[in-house]
Amino acid sequence: MKKISLLLFTILIYSCSSVKFTNEYLTASSLNIEVKLNEEKKKNWHNLDLQKDSIPGMSVERAHTELLQGLKAKKVVVAVIDAGIDINHEDLNGVIWVNKKEVPNNGIDDDKNGYIDDVHGWNFLGESYNETLEMSRIIRDDLTNYRKYKFAVSTLERKVKESKQSLVYYEKITDDYINATKIISDFLGKDKFLQSDILKINSNDSLIQRSKELLSFYNSRDLDLDYLKEGIDYFSDQINYHYNVNFNGRTIVGDNIYDINDINYGNSKVLHSKNSESHGTHVSGIIGGIRNNSIGNKGINNNVEIMAIRAVPNGDEYDKDIALGIRYAVDNGAKIINMSFGKSFSTNPEWVIEAIKYAAKNDVLIVHAAGNDAKDLDELNNENYPNDQYLGKNEFSDNFINVGASSVEFNENIIAVFSNYGFKNVDIFAPGNRVYSLMPNNEYAYQSGTSMAAPSLTGVASMVLSYFPKLSASKLKEIILESGVDINLSVKIPGKDRETVFKSLSKTGKIVNAYNALILASKSKRK
Repeated sequence: MKKISLLLFTILIYSCSSVKFTNEYLTASSLNIEVKLNEEKKKNWHNLDLQKDSIPGMSVERAHTELLQGLKAKKVVVAVIDAGIDINHEDLNGVIWVNKKEVPNNGIDDDKNGYIDDVHGWNFLGESYNETLEMSRIIRDDLTNYRKYKFAVSTLERKVKESKQSLVYYEKITDDYINATKIISDFLGKDKFLQSDILKINSNDSLIQRSKELLSFYNSRDLDLDYLKEGIDYFSDQINYHYNVNFNGRTIVGDNIYDINDINYGNSKVLHSKNSESHGTHVSGIIGGIRNNSIGNKGINNNVEIMAIRAVPNGDEYDKDIALGIRYAVDNGAKIINMSFGKSFSTNPEWVIEAIKYAAKNDVLIVHAAGNDAKDLDELNNENYPNDQYLGKNEFSDNFINVGASSVEFNENIIAVFSNYGFKNVDIFAPGNRVYSLMPNNEYAYQSGTSMAAPSLTGVASMVLSYFPKLSASKLKEIILESGVDINLSVKIPGKDRETVFKSLSKTGKIVNAYNALILASKSKRK
């Protein structure tokens, strides 16, 4: 009998109301692959397939077309603990969780869960948003008994100096960009122009030549004035809020951040507070943005209900908010929790550790972003919170996945340059570099970070669980990790000037793959 190509044929076997796929696993080449992306593929690369598209995505589109056509799925509640979410976004229509036991805006805790009017989730930040970092609070609140107090002081001094230097730099190059744009605009006689117009300029004027070279340089790297202004805002926020020991953004909330039993705070306003509070919306779009409405992006799985938990400010999150946020998600029906945040200092890690254990006890998977510091998390000095281990000790739960970020390049650059890594403390990689998704007010944009890699994995995990709802959290984790695609490449180590094998930078040496995960899930028993 002629061998049937795994690229073309799928057999579905129905048995005991379950589905089993007999397809073979997808694998990766050990050779570098170069491909030129059109705009459509750029916007959806994380969902594409290495074999069919020559792009190291997660084979999501292939899973939908070859495996899932005609199959019924159950909705999975996915909690997104993050910044505010634009729950009214056109591309989240129908995928936002609704607490049906709660009557909207009546000022009554109808379901007696301790939260009034929590129709779509809970806002632990109240009316606050701008915040300090944890190390700044340690110094501000005079926590001299904290084991890393002296390190916090020295780190803060260095960071303040670096931020001030970076702000001056960004202000200068932004002024240079604006001046160059005006010079070229005056020369061409029009306000708007393209790179092709710039290339046609032929002038011996040194000022025009310098302006032409500067704008061509930025255009070649897809950088514009908005990007430069974001840099100014970023470093201004660091100086004014993140590293400012005289600032306290929590005052307006009115709770005691060092008392886990002080829980009567926050409100039900889970929306973003301003357009720049976009992180939670972008994350949510990666997971569940509407796939077939011909607008925006393609989320990974539409069989989800996204529970909005606003707990991540413009600064470091509070251990208290995260611990309570996890417990809220678990108690209100979430089966997966996405946590695209992290920090290097934690004053009350035990609260979050107990919450993670609580989620494990109640069969809830937690997906966490590994961080964007280009550091080896196996080194004890590179602490990253929250995590499923503490100070290098053994993992204390079986429901926690730590995700690094991969890129669109299938070569030595496949790991995103910013991503943290670690043979022991990063479980797997997923697409996280220049991922296209939702922004507040029906807008869309590319963003990068392990913050994008986590929802990429969460989307796949929710897809698997929606078709195989009897899987336990620990079994779902096992399936996601085991079914990833092995990458047999020598790659650049983030933050280093040398290479190593991809397999040495995470526990699995793999990139998440939806196609393989569904196949493995179909053959697995709940454990």
